[in-house]
Amino acid sequence: MKTKSIKQDKVNVITLGCSKNLVDSENLITQLKANDYDVVHDSNDEDANIVIVNTCGFIDVAKQESIDTILEYANVKEEGGIDKLYVTGCLSQRYRDDLEREIPEVDAWFGTLELPGLLAKLNANYQHELIGERLITTPPHYAYLKISEGCNRTCSFCAIPLMRGKHVSKPIEQLVAEAQSLARRGVKELMLIAQELTYYGLDIYKKRDLPRLLDALCEVEGIEWIRLHYAYPSKFPVEIFDVIARQPKVCNYLDIPLQHASNGVLERMRRQITREETTELIKIARERAPGIAIRTTMLIGFPGETEEEFQELCDFVQEMEFERLGVFQYSHEENTSAYDLEDDVPAEVKAERANRLMEIQQEISYRKNEEKVNQTFKVLFDRKEGGYFVGRTEFDSPEVDNEVLVEAKNQFVRIGDFAEVKITDAAEFDLFGEVVQ
Repeated sequence: MKTKSIKQDKVNVITLGCSKNLVDSENLITQLKANDYDVVHDSNDEDANIVIVNTCGFIDVAKQESIDTILEYANVKEEGGIDKLYVTGCLSQRYRDDLEREIPEVDAWFGTLELPGLLAKLNANYQHELIGERLITTPPHYAYLKISEGCNRTCSFCAIPLMRGKHVSKPIEQLVAEAQSLARRGVKELMLIAQELTYYGLDIYKKRDLPRLLDALCEVEGIEWIRLHYAYPSKFPVEIFDVIARQPKVCNYLDIPLQHASNGVLERMRRQITREETTELIKIARERAPGIAIRTTMLIGFPGETEEEFQELCDFVQEMEFERLGVFQYSHEENTSAYDLEDDVPAEVKAERANRLMEIQQEISYRKNEEKVNQTFKVLFDRKEGGYFVGRTEFDSPEVDNEVLVEAKNQFVRIGDFAEVKITDAAEFDLFGEVVQ
């Protein structure tokens, strides 16, 4: 007599938002696989019967994307396409009560720090011994390393502390062990991420201890590049620049979101720094770490931003000539202190100003790229796309920065390997080159 077979559950984890969310998803996937679950990430196949959406709740556009994704899978569930739908992450942390009422098709909601509870809902055990042993969803030669959680800053526009809580650093020993595990699996580049990178160590070591962490990570065999993301400019520990200059493995690169350059706007943003102090910090960076690539982001259309204040920002960007720059338009977020201000810059003005600032940056980027023609750089290759191998120099982070394109017709490189490349041509945000034999 035949017995009826029971189909094994298959889980599709959908990740929205930033690299910090991606690391959370990777930890979730690792735990589920250790509990013998069949798990896929961001899969378009329709064979998973359980979907977990890891949401972003940072700004309006990200929130809407998260809600649209939840509703999409809620409809799939209603039509019988999946059995269970769970939601976790920042949006769930911030708006759980409202979302539970509005989208009852979701089986359960979890916040940013409720991984054990989510696993328990799936009858899976949280395995502490897996800390630092996460699987990665990025290309196998690079990975993100989250060195802390939460943020103690009080920027008036930011809702992150509402969703991620206070700053909590991970011990150096734990981070080194995680880096060693990643290196054993072929990772060559680590992107250090946090809500506030320079705050690292204050809670557990009673001092800003990022330099000591960097020195420890540089000892990990197999790791060749270490990249720094999301540093806060106020009270910046300038000895970090000395580590960048001293340690060959630490990329000559810093992601430091400045947000604005008008003192009036900076004060309303509660950024705890002035334009003059920012200018001095950039000067120190370029003196102590010659050739450093500085990536920053600017926030356009903050409440009360006048045309004069915006022009101050444009003048600052032209003066500083940042190697990399991104622009965000202000989003009026509930429960932030800026929410008490009138969101008085019209949407069309925000968009026009954002475009104007990026036009300035485009000219700067093109000029700086042209200066690289006929120079040779070490390039890490990420993928093959069309007729090109696509890679990056140490001055570029994946997905957000410039890329180096090498024609695949007569040249060959292995994905995930380094190669010396001579730059032959430049565009606004791309370089073209030939592999040096």
